[in-house]
Amino acid sequence: MFENLSERLQKIVSNIKSHGVINEDNISDMMREIRLALLEADVNIKIVREFTEKVKEKALGEEVKKSIKPGDLFVKILKDELVELLGGNASPLVMDKKPTIVLMSGLQGSGKTTTAGKLGNYARKRHGKKPMFIACDVYRPAAIDQLKTIGKSLNIEVYEEGKSNPVEIAKNGINYAKEKGYDYIIIDTAGRLQIDENLMNELVEINNAVNPNEILLVIDAMSGQDAINVITGFNDKLNLTGCILTKMDGCAKGGVALSLRHLTNVPIKMIGDSEKLDGLSEFYPERMAERILGMGDILSIIEKTEAELNNDEMLDAAKKMQKGKFDLEDFLTTMRQIKKLGPLENLLKLLPGASKMGLNKVSIDPKVMPRVEAIVLSMTPYERRHPEEIKASRKQRIAKGCGQKVEDVNRLLNQFEQMKKMMKQMNSGKFKMPF
Repeated sequence: MFENLSERLQKIVSNIKSHGVINEDNISDMMREIRLALLEADVNIKIVREFTEKVKEKALGEEVKKSIKPGDLFVKILKDELVELLGGNASPLVMDKKPTIVLMSGLQGSGKTTTAGKLGNYARKRHGKKPMFIACDVYRPAAIDQLKTIGKSLNIEVYEEGKSNPVEIAKNGINYAKEKGYDYIIIDTAGRLQIDENLMNELVEINNAVNPNEILLVIDAMSGQDAINVITGFNDKLNLTGCILTKMDGCAKGGVALSLRHLTNVPIKMIGDSEKLDGLSEFYPERMAERILGMGDILSIIEKTEAELNNDEMLDAAKKMQKGKFDLEDFLTTMRQIKKLGPLENLLKLLPGASKMGLNKVSIDPKVMPRVEAIVLSMTPYERRHPEEIKASRKQRIAKGCGQKVEDVNRLLNQFEQMKKMMKQMNSGKFKMPF
């Protein structure tokens, strides 16, 4: 997300830091570059004009002129203005009401039903909620089936009454949820190919009937500036509490995120950052601004690892590493934990300076980990605990059992031994970084 804008702005930041002073001449050049970068990222032209004027005014202020490192201060100004543009403070979802009722809205094709599934999964995993879905999209073919499939995969109940009145379905669903003790109720409504009166009237009726705590609009991040018109159209009728931007992982521009809050005053609450049902993240303006400027997002890495990993298992593995007792059983456990974090390249992109190190371009073959896991699983428990006992005949049996080559088994065992040696060196204080 924001890949093109991020690369452009990071070059500009690197350039401005090389200047000993900031004056009218060099700041004008920088502002021209920033203006072009924002326009190419599909940011609204009015916002681009206002943003660059604010940055220029502050960059030419007395504080910058007197600064020992004016380039660093300029970067801070740029970051602060980006944070403000993205909404300033984070706008968390409502989670403290019992039950919390969420009304999902959006155009057809925006990913609304899938996002409803992600939201239910998020509420349960991160906030300990007991979610339920209500199927109120009675028009799109197979919409109810899609929601039921998602519900089944997540083990979340779906309330549906087939193709009857959506307003009545919503009311009946709320009553059912309360009886069954569900405390996070997500209503999936019908979308349309374009905003029309029938859609709006139905949503208004459902809204009036159930009085939701959240009215969320699902917007495709790749829809560009037309998204602003969509948000305005929905907000005029529904008084939206927030937006969820989908397909951010596939959107290299991302200009809608930089334009949305300023033009509509509707906060971005969540972003869809992968196709999987756990691919929904909180939207933090400051963290996003830091990502765009190549400062990384360590807090998001920490939060993701804390949410997904089994801390006891990882701590036990770390202790065994320190004692030099780490075997292939522990290696398998650790690898399964890491798999929960999703594609590793997505985490690498969040590291500070990732683009400078080329980490934003890293592509890790998703088949590597399953192959390694297959090799380890083809070993007996004894062999996993005593890899030094694995000789030629055992290697042939292991390779045959997992459909790999003996060379692949050798490679894994060699890499494992190298890792153990490195851990021993680190713990003895003899390890020196190779740079």
